[in-house]
Formats: sequence, C-alpha cells, structure tokens
Amino acid sequence: MQAWETIEQALDYIEGHLTEEIPTESLANFVGLSPFYFQRLFKRLVKKPVQEYVKLRRLTRVIEALKDPEQRILDVALEYGFSGHANFTRAFKETYGITPEEYRKDLQMLNTFEKPEISMQYVQIDEGVPLVTKDMVLEIYKKTLKQAEIYLGFETKVKISGQAPVGESMGVDVPGQLWRRYHLEKGSIASHLNTGVEMGMSHSADPLRGTFAYFAGGRAETIPEKMEPGFIKKELPEGEYIICKVEAESFEKLVTHALDQANQYFFNTWLLHHRLTTEAFSAEKYYRDAEGMACMEIWIKPLPLKNEGTGENQR
Repeated sequence: MQAWETIEQALDYIEGHLTEEIPTESLANFVGLSPFYFQRLFKRLVKKPVQEYVKLRRLTRVIEALKDPEQRILDVALEYGFSGHANFTRAFKETYGITPEEYRKDLQMLNTFEKPEISMQYVQIDEGVPLVTKDMVLEIYKKTLKQAEIYLGFETKVKISGQAPVGESMGVDVPGQLWRRYHLEKGSIASHLNTGVEMGMSHSADPLRGTFAYFAGGRAETIPEKMEPGFIKKELPEGEYIICKVEAESFEKLVTHALDQANQYFFNTWLLHHRLTTEAFSAEKYYRDAEGMACMEIWIKPLPLKNEGTGENQR
C-alpha cells in the first residue's frame, strides 16, 4: 500500500466517526503506523495536524447542523465532541471570527475545510482525457476565446489570509457572500442577462495589502444604458486559455467539495507538472442550464515557469 493510501484510509475513518472521540494514537493503530510517523505523514499530505483536521471537519458538519433552528447550540456542540458551550464557542470563533450565535442569526457563508482527495495529487492526465473520481469528473484542455465576453455583477476586495484553501484561516466566505448578494439583486438587470452562464473572477492581487479583487456576475446579452446601483461591467478578455472543466452530481457539491479539489489539482499538481504558472487572474464559469451533471470551468492564462538559476522564462 502506498503511503498516501494509508492516509486516505485514515481520512475515511475520520469521516465516519466525527461524532465520536478520535485519538491520534487510535488512528495510527488503525492504519498500522507508529503515532510519530503517522502524524508526520498526515501533516505532509493533508497540510494540517491530525487533531486540527478533525476539529475543522467537525466544524464543517456543525455549520450545517446550526442551520436547523430546532437544534440547540449546546446539543450540536456536544454531538460533535466539544466538551461544553464555552469550548465550542472558542473553537468556532478562532476558526471563523464569529460566534455560533452570530452565525445562526445571519447565516453568513463560511469557508470550510473539505475532505481532500489525496490520490489526485499522484495522478497526471493528458489534455482532453477525463479524470473520474467518486465525486466528480475533471478534464483539462486549451481554448482560444476569439471575442471578449461581458458580465454584469458586483465586485469586492477579499483578504487572502481568510480564504481557504489559499489562506491559512477559514473566515467568512466573502466571495460566497458576494454571490448571495448577486442572486438576490440580479432581478433588476434580468432583461440584460443570459441566465445560463455566470462567472466569478479573481484578479488584481495586492501582496502588500494581502488582498485580491473578486467579481461575481452573469453573462450579458445586452449592456444597460445606465447601470443599476452597485453593478459593474467586467470583461473576460479574448486570448489563449487553459480550462479545467468540472462536473458533479449537484450544484451544491460542485461549488464546495468539487471546486476545492479541482483547484488543488489544477494549480498544485497539473500546472506544476507541466511547468506552467498563471497570470494573476482566474475565472470560474458556471453553466446553470447544463443537463445531467452540474458543470463549471476554471479558466486561467498560462505562463511558463522560470528556469531555475537563470531567472529567465522558458521559451
């Protein structure tokens, strides 16, 4: 058995026992490794210590449970292994920056730590050859956009540090909140939209401030003579793109687990293997009218990695 398969066994065990006590030593025994080696291997592959990962997965389940107003916060906390209200509140606020009571009041969208598909880190696919996992289908190919596409929507600044999995903390899901606003207000410009295509765009990163700009909106069929308050026009420019197409069983799975795993694979495995980096820009196109499976695409403009030791781009 490969080392990564051992850790995937542990992840599957954790998922099935999140409401129970999960000592690190018991996990190590379950997969047949020493606690010392298991913890080192787990952190290397999952990017989190064992008990930190367990806590984050429990909090992900907690977020869903708290949406039910019939469940008491204390009962939810105890069900998922927290010793009491104070302990639970501290863990929740340290992770998300708000208390469980504040979350339940407004139901803000929060970043969550999804269960990783570690096997994807060790699979290389050719262009146009689908990668099929138990939760999604992924395919990578090149495309030339001959004419710019125009979108109408909202834009905001986002702190990189608070956006998992790029940042180190979970925080409020600011892009998700922007999408929520767009879907609440898009009716005012509905006559100008192709309702089957929507786009999220990350761009204009500012390393000094630790922020980037995020746009959320719909494909424009026509441009209004006067924009509604708050709405802006954003262009997906013409040019050469590499596209990662993702399909999942439902839209909810598509924009959570599938999108997270696709981003991890596309940027941290596939592009690195092909010695490519990207412009400081990426777009997510969502196809609302796709039949069968929920579908989206991640669009990037590729750049070659710099040669080691020369500082010059490969040509």
